Amino acid sequence: MYKVYGTRTNRGNRSFRVIWALEELGFDYKVVDTAPRSDAMFAVNPLGQAPSMQDGDHTLTDSLAILHYLTGKTGTLTHPQGTPARALVDARINFVLTEIEAPIWLLARHAFVLPEKDRAPGMRPIVEAEIARSEKRFAMLLAGNPYFAGDTFTIADVVAGHCLHWAESANIPLQSETVQSYLSSMRARPAWSRALGKDTA
Repeated sequence: MYKVYGTRTNRGNRSFRVIWALEELGFDYKVVDTAPRSDAMFAVNPLGQAPSMQDGDHTLTDSLAILHYLTGKTGTLTHPQGTPARALVDARINFVLTEIEAPIWLLARHAFVLPEKDRAPGMRPIVEAEIARSEKRFAMLLAGNPYFAGDTFTIADVVAGHCLHWAESANIPLQSETVQSYLSSMRARPAWSRALGKDTA
């Protein structure tokens, strides 16, 4: 059984990506409720960051590395290495991390993560404008497909769905109806609700 160190909340917590993927894959796991930068988290991750995951004697860190590790075991939620389909999944993940997650994380850092003396004021309008531009590009890349990397649900959707939800949780309004519809479809997945510990209808 896998042990995930983090929390089930989907409000900007990267642990949710791992838990959601575990639910999609049908793996047995246990969540060890652990706050970032706590003594308990430093005990399993020298950086004190969430998530961390234990698989037997091995401890893994970084949400994307863990996602690749899990999908590599099954060959599902991704495509074989060395194929155009896999390159597309990786490209879509990189887009989300640089164009959507990075500005949201920048806002978070200057809102509450950094010491107050190191925070720069006025970041919100800059971040909101950046997200608005990225939304248009996201909709363009989606190109009418049900999923971000084509017609199959992959870990690109796990990362994208989580980051878009994170934006809304940070009170950054999503303006694109296409993007809003995509996010709604991700939230409607049974594994999303199970990852939060909720029963599905």
